[in-house]
Amino acid sequence: MKPTPNPPHFIIIGAQKGGTTSLYAYLSKHPQIACATEKEVHYFDLKFDQGPEWYRAQFPQPENGPHKVTGEASPYYIFHPRVPARIHDLCPQVKIIALLRNPVDRAISHYYYYIRIQYESLSLEEAIAAEPQRLKGELEKLLANPNYRSYEYQHHSYLTRGIYADQLPAWMKLFPPSQMLILKSEDLYANPSETVNKVLEFLDLPPHQLETYSKHNSNEYPPISEAVCQQLRAYFRPHNQRLAQLCDRDFGWD
Repeated sequence: MKPTPNPPHFIIIGAQKGGTTSLYAYLSKHPQIACATEKEVHYFDLKFDQGPEWYRAQFPQPENGPHKVTGEASPYYIFHPRVPARIHDLCPQVKIIALLRNPVDRAISHYYYYIRIQYESLSLEEAIAAEPQRLKGELEKLLANPNYRSYEYQHHSYLTRGIYADQLPAWMKLFPPSQMLILKSEDLYANPSETVNKVLEFLDLPPHQLETYSKHNSNEYPPISEAVCQQLRAYFRPHNQRLAQLCDRDFGWD
C-alpha cells in the first residue's frame, strides 16, 4: 500500500466493548503496521484542543518508515456527534473500521466493566432505568459547544451506544463505501484470523497469520436474568431492524 501523505491511514472508531482492543493488538503484529503512541489517541473527541500537529505527532511519520501503515482505535469516536466531520476535515482519505457487537451483550459488558473500574454504583436494572434522565440534554450540549465534555454521555450510555443505526449515517454521509469497513464483533471473536485478514485486505496489505489470538480487555460477569435480557432484546429489536436496512445486511442478533 502506498501511504497517504500523512498518517493515520486507518481509524477504528468503535464500538466500545466490541473487540477494538483485540483487533488493534492483532493488527499491530503485522510487519507493515506501525502503532500510534497509544491505541486510544482520543484526539477527535476529548483532546481536539491539542490541535492537528499534536495529533500527527502521535503516529510514526512517513519519513521514518515509508512502508508502514499506521492508525489508532478510539471507541468513543463512533458515538461522539462531532467526530465524523472532524475526522473528515483533517484526513478525508482515512479508512474507517467499525466493529459492531450485539447491543444487548455490549450494554451488559459495558455496565459490568464500569462496575469493575468503579464508574457505576447502580444495579444493572437501575442503570438502564436511569439512562434517559442521565443523558437528557447531553447530546444537545455536545452539539452546541465544541469544547463541552459530557461524563454522562460518554460513560452512562449503556443503551444509547448500541443504537448503531443512529450513529452510522453521519459516517456514511462523509465517507464513501470504499473507505468504510463495518464488521460484526461476533465474527472477530469466532474467527479472528479470517476477520483480521479481511481488515488487512481493506487496508491493501498482505495477509498475516498469528500463532495465537488472545482476547484483550474482556471481562466476566454473573448470569443476567432472563427478564432483563428480554427487556434489552425488545428495546434493541427495532433499532437492529433499522441497522439491517441501513447496511443491507442482517446482523442476526435477535
